[in-house]
Amino acid sequence: MRSISRTISYCSIVCLALAIAPPALLAQAPATAKPAAPQAPTAAAQNPSPMVEHTRTHPRLTETSPPGDRYALPLGTLFVPQGLRPNRPATLLFFFHGGDWLPELAASQQRQMAVVRVQAGAGSGSYVALFKDPTRFLSLIAAAESASHMHFSQIALGGWSAGCGALRQILLDPASYDRINRVLCIDGVHTGYTHDTPGPLESDIDASNLEVWLHFGQDARARKKRLIITHSEIFPGTFASTTETADWLLHEWELKPHPVARFGPMGTQMLSRVSAGGLTVIGFAGNSAPDHVDELHSLPEYLHWLQRNK
Repeated sequence: MRSISRTISYCSIVCLALAIAPPALLAQAPATAKPAAPQAPTAAAQNPSPMVEHTRTHPRLTETSPPGDRYALPLGTLFVPQGLRPNRPATLLFFFHGGDWLPELAASQQRQMAVVRVQAGAGSGSYVALFKDPTRFLSLIAAAESASHMHFSQIALGGWSAGCGALRQILLDPASYDRINRVLCIDGVHTGYTHDTPGPLESDIDASNLEVWLHFGQDARARKKRLIITHSEIFPGTFASTTETADWLLHEWELKPHPVARFGPMGTQMLSRVSAGGLTVIGFAGNSAPDHVDELHSLPEYLHWLQRNK
């Protein structure tokens, strides 16, 4: 069984090259001894995804530095956009694995939203490790409010790809779970298979890493929370894809996705969508790295959806 924290995600902006270990050198031994067997190549952490795709264009947001105030926190940087009014209700978004300027740009285009951006590494395990101490997240909220002299009435979590490991780990703490109102998970809900490799039919997946998503989604359906999950057609091969995890969650929620054929943000192509209460799950076409990055650059529009009541 593979734990999601052990997998190296394809989900970084610059995908990692898969290294294959060279065969072991034969051990020095007497002539009468049998030579040692060559070492087997190291198993790939995942099957590589195509790095190019020419079917459609893949537009990108222009890098900008929106005006506002920035405060260094014990973890990450708080950005308070210019024009955010401290005497009105505001949302504090924690966004993981989005770089620096893009979460700031996306937050500045929302109504009354500040953002704490955190970049920790390429694999989900690096984001899980940030919140092994369950008290850390609530202390970050306090640090953000102290630095900005603001009180945030809504707390939101967002993550792309490997950054969704932080979301799951934070939500495992009951006190943090209660404090969080809205969650956006962009193409990043993964788990392991119950066997080493998937079969030709629907594979059995390790549901233990999905229980917290199941719980939060149930609360979202009851309109106690707001949850948006997106998934693509990328299949890593050695651990469960975001499509497989979305299918499992929808089955447990007793929901059926509706097939759609229309364009989404940044020229993406929607394949399916289902909404129930405050829960939305959207499937997108594409199995290449550019398709995966399209979803990150759709962040401004996704946040607009997240801020809606439905």
